[in-house]
Amino acid sequence: MIGSMKFQLFLASLFSQIKGRHWLVGILLWILLVFAPAQAEAKNKSSVIMRVAIERDVKQVKVGSSTGAIVKDGNGRTLGKLPGMSSYFAQARNGRVALDKWQSNLFWIEPSGDGFVYIGDRWYRGRILLAPTSKGITAVNWVDLEEYLYSVIGGEMDPRWPQEALKAQAVAARTYALYERGKKRSHPLYDIGDTPDRWQIYKGVKSESPTTYAAVDATAGQVLTHNNKIILSVFHACSGGHTENVEDVWLSKKPYLRAVPDFDQNVPECNWKRTFSAADLSSKFPEVGNVKQMKIESRSPYQSVKVLKIIGDKGEKVLKGEKVRTALKLKSTRFNVSNGNGAFTLQGVGFGHGLGMSQWGAYKLATQGASHLQILGHYYKGVALTPIKVK
Repeated sequence: MIGSMKFQLFLASLFSQIKGRHWLVGILLWILLVFAPAQAEAKNKSSVIMRVAIERDVKQVKVGSSTGAIVKDGNGRTLGKLPGMSSYFAQARNGRVALDKWQSNLFWIEPSGDGFVYIGDRWYRGRILLAPTSKGITAVNWVDLEEYLYSVIGGEMDPRWPQEALKAQAVAARTYALYERGKKRSHPLYDIGDTPDRWQIYKGVKSESPTTYAAVDATAGQVLTHNNKIILSVFHACSGGHTENVEDVWLSKKPYLRAVPDFDQNVPECNWKRTFSAADLSSKFPEVGNVKQMKIESRSPYQSVKVLKIIGDKGEKVLKGEKVRTALKLKSTRFNVSNGNGAFTLQGVGFGHGLGMSQWGAYKLATQGASHLQILGHYYKGVALTPIKVK
């Protein structure tokens, strides 16, 4: 049906890509988007809301809605409406938020009907919370968990991959989101962000597709548990042949994050090389002075670097576990070091921390006929598939 929610999302995404290139096409798309009858497509809404920080501590952020949107203040009082398909800058001003003709301690933007919202440069399902912070303004997307996953699966995996791999990703991503939502939060405004450095990739409707809808709907409400508790279901792109035990990376043990053989060999993305000059390393670690040596002190049983020492003429810097990767911005910690002509060359395999599910490994297993349950059971040990219970 042309008026379905998914068709509206397609039009909105297309509109955002071309609206600056051809005004007439933009107007035609706007007419189709606003006047096509809406039809809800989320078959398995969870009643669990994820609070996803899209912009954090910025001076201003562009916001809008595909349909007319109600604007409310922090007390829930309706201030007025924003017209559909128009954008406005929300700005931090004297510890408050300024939006169009209003100022408040915070704002809600709630689209009418089956509309969706615009934050920064992307469309999202759900609604927007705008709140001031000590450094500016933060925009948070309040979105149903299952609808959030429609986007995450397409951000984390190629939506053209086998459906069983996408379903495994859906369960792992749902579990991870709820684990983050349930733990003691470092920030009161949101549960999770939208970037892969600490969270999951969330691009709004841009990364949704029919295959991600199918994977999420087929696994709706399913999470992984260990001893009746939701697990930290981390995942990574590829391990380079073998995943790791968590204590060799994060220095804390979890019984379900155990090292297992992987199936991601011969994947181009898993092979890498990085060269640092002595000056590069000295600028990163000025406390050691002029860098003379980079030395691997210890490895895990599966050859990932556990301790790396950088030695200079003024001192030493010791990196342990995940710090080896993050401090040097490496793809993985499974590498060798060679020294020549005043430079240090690191050649390695793997992409990510090497814990939990390998996404390329899941792909290879799915192509060999494994189900999503078999994939999950391989990468997370001693876990159970459990329906979520909303509290």
